[in-house]
Amino acid sequence: MTKLTALLLGLLPIMLLSMGCAVGPNYKRPIVDVPGTYRGVVPQDAAPPAAESLGDQKWWEVFQDKELQDLIHTALQQNYDVRIAATRILEAQAQLGITRADQLPTISGGAQAVNQRNPRSKFFSPYETNANQVDLSLAWELDFWGKYRRATESARANLLANQWAREAVVSTLVSDVATAYFELRALDLQLEISRRTLASRQDSLQLTQTLANGGATSMLDVRQAEQLVDTAAATIPDLERRIEQQENFLSTLLGNNPGPIARGMKLTEQPHAPDVPAGLPSSLLERRPDIREAEAQLIAANAQIGVAKAAYFPQITLTADAGYQSSALTSLFTGPAGLWSFGGSLVQPLFTGGRIRSGVKFSEARQQEMVLTYQQTIQQAFRGVSDALVEYHKDREFREDQQQLAFSAQDAARLSEMRYRGGATSYLEVLTNETNYFDAELGLAQAQSNELVALVRIYRNLGGGWQQ
Repeated sequence: MTKLTALLLGLLPIMLLSMGCAVGPNYKRPIVDVPGTYRGVVPQDAAPPAAESLGDQKWWEVFQDKELQDLIHTALQQNYDVRIAATRILEAQAQLGITRADQLPTISGGAQAVNQRNPRSKFFSPYETNANQVDLSLAWELDFWGKYRRATESARANLLANQWAREAVVSTLVSDVATAYFELRALDLQLEISRRTLASRQDSLQLTQTLANGGATSMLDVRQAEQLVDTAAATIPDLERRIEQQENFLSTLLGNNPGPIARGMKLTEQPHAPDVPAGLPSSLLERRPDIREAEAQLIAANAQIGVAKAAYFPQITLTADAGYQSSALTSLFTGPAGLWSFGGSLVQPLFTGGRIRSGVKFSEARQQEMVLTYQQTIQQAFRGVSDALVEYHKDREFREDQQQLAFSAQDAARLSEMRYRGGATSYLEVLTNETNYFDAELGLAQAQSNELVALVRIYRNLGGGWQQ
């Protein structure tokens, strides 16, 4: 075995030499057009943009409802999309190990013992033969042109892409759970409004029936009061259906079977800032996981060009064998029983029908596709942030207007009820104003939900949610 050891030590300089050059382009980040500020920021935030961003905050700092935090914790542990993404990382890690192993020699060992007895023949007496052998074999394709190093670089980038893909799944999951929770709380508020309105209108109907029985009003007023009761009652089953379906959807996000969902703060109690810091657009390239994933895929495609170009050059392979062979086990490891061999081969492609050239063109086209995908992902990210910012600010303005509308409608309904009881107007005026007030209350609940959901969209588009 000492000869094989010496042989391996002699190959060490060649191994170091083979790690020299690598064909193919080295990666350089493409130039992208980064705006100086996001479109959609409010005027007081426009100049100059601060480095602080909502996307830098942890999700439990943004969503402070304890029950919502528990739901997100459960989803991150049990959601199937997150678990599938984590499994893909393990696959990429294994693939990197497989690819990286191609750079190293393959060494195998073997042992053989054969005992053979030959029968008596016309010319020979019966005899036995013994052959015993142990050996080690080495095969190594030298990576002079960097084919395996480029392939390893590509596999490492694919691993990184899968890691960022998991973070993108986490970010999406956090925003999906928060959005679904706020929408559920909005349905709860609408159901509360409907039940309260139904109880109030039932009381009003009883009063109207009493007045009609006493001859103070007509049956027309009774029928109009019944319309108000029926309108409020009709909304309750539909809201109860939507609430249960929303709970089922949230349960699926949590990785659970359909079931009830715990509630925390009311929709109107959820804390959120009126103005959201967006930060510098240039920082979005480092914060958003989908952009980082697209860049890692670009790096992998860029490295594959070197793998394709290496096929133009000769394939150099070294082989070596060393061991012992003897007819007796007792003398197997003696000096005269030793054997060894060393050789090398060189194979140069001469004619491949354009396969190598087409392989290079394919890898270059794939790299250009990934460049465009990377640039497109960045552009879509800027648009997503701008859309979310303007949505949040306009939804806030709409909610403030809706609050004023609900207040005015409430006062109008109160005044019309007083006028009706005083005999100054018909019940039609009560019907109209009560309907307007009920619609305004439901609209306000939806506006409050839209404002919170828009905040979630800003947080997601700014690249927040995946930081642990």
